[in-house]
Amino acid sequence: MSTTTPAQPDIAPASPVVSAPVPAPVAIAPPAAPPPRRSRPPARDGRITGQPAFVLHSYPHKETSLIVDVFTREYGRIALVAKGAKRPHSQLRGVLQTFQPLQAGWTGKSELRILTGAEWVGGMLPLEKTALLCGFYLNELLVKLLARDDPHPVLFDHYVATLNQLAHNEPPPIVLRKFERALLKETGVAADLTRCTGTRQAVEAGQVYVVDPERGPRPARASDAWPKITGKTLLDMEREDYLDVATQAQSKLLMRFLLAHQLGGATLNTRQILIDLMQL
Repeated sequence: MSTTTPAQPDIAPASPVVSAPVPAPVAIAPPAAPPPRRSRPPARDGRITGQPAFVLHSYPHKETSLIVDVFTREYGRIALVAKGAKRPHSQLRGVLQTFQPLQAGWTGKSELRILTGAEWVGGMLPLEKTALLCGFYLNELLVKLLARDDPHPVLFDHYVATLNQLAHNEPPPIVLRKFERALLKETGVAADLTRCTGTRQAVEAGQVYVVDPERGPRPARASDAWPKITGKTLLDMEREDYLDVATQAQSKLLMRFLLAHQLGGATLNTRQILIDLMQL
């Protein structure tokens, strides 16, 4: 799976005993368990039909075909060979486009399956200008951060809703922050922003924190190089409330940091374009 920014990154009171006070053990939050693998519809002889899907990316394969990276609702991200799709009169040429809702079918059980059909469903406005760049950013996030053959139906629905919000000119920074957070949640790497790691104490709006990418929030120290975020911003993000200008600014820095960590230094080309053009 797979923005151009590098990754960054109590003890309870002693209980009196007969002889001497003994400190209580530090409460360590257990690592987040990976989300359970979701079930998918059974395939007969490896053949799937009528699956909701979107094209994330495609590239040439041999002389007349394409390899298409597709995000499907029940099967996750899969790679399909679209035979003959580059031929001038292929019906697939105008169908296998990004941000168009499709009903797709394929056959095969290997990592690279064979596309057997794709139909345009319609019902969505096209993305234009800034919204189009944001759409490509979403697709690049999915390609680089989603493992193949790992279904995420909730994330798929969130992706559809996000495309619709962008097409209807909702504020891109807010729309993107919500999707980035949903992506980390659905892939099992998002911490609870309302509780401090280790102590599990509630995050307080007036305090300042950093977010450990592997564990979650903790009170900020003067020596911390990670982005310092107010408790209010963390609480706002958890309830998807981005109306506060300070929340918008701090959440952008935090999500850039957390995504860079998950990407392991990999570059997001579309993110850099967005940063250069409009600081999203």
